[in-house]
Amino acid sequence: MNSPTMPARNNEGFVVNANEWTPAAASIIAADDGIKLNEKHWEIIEFLRLFYKTHEVSPPSNRLFVKSVKEALGDTRGNSIYLMTLFPGTPAKTACRIAGLPRPTNCL
Repeated sequence: MNSPTMPARNNEGFVVNANEWTPAAASIIAADDGIKLNEKHWEIIEFLRLFYKTHEVSPPSNRLFVKSVKEALGDTRGNSIYLMTLFPGTPAKTACRIAGLPRPTNCL
């Protein structure tokens, strides 16, 4: 489904062009995963968008995702359980998909 609020996505639901992502698209993608975004989600999404802008890559694995969040936002947010409650399944993969970023390279 492509529309002004929904950029083109690949067969796994990842936005094809990260520059076409919008917050409205994030809400739609999250809803597809049964997630209603709140300020805690947005904090992580904004962190991921900045990470991608700085490094030109998504965090390559869940482990690096957790470590990067911990370094940037502290122990409370940078732990697997917290991130899994926000982004069920594989947090790095789910969060990157919602944030309009490429699929992390080492996530199943």
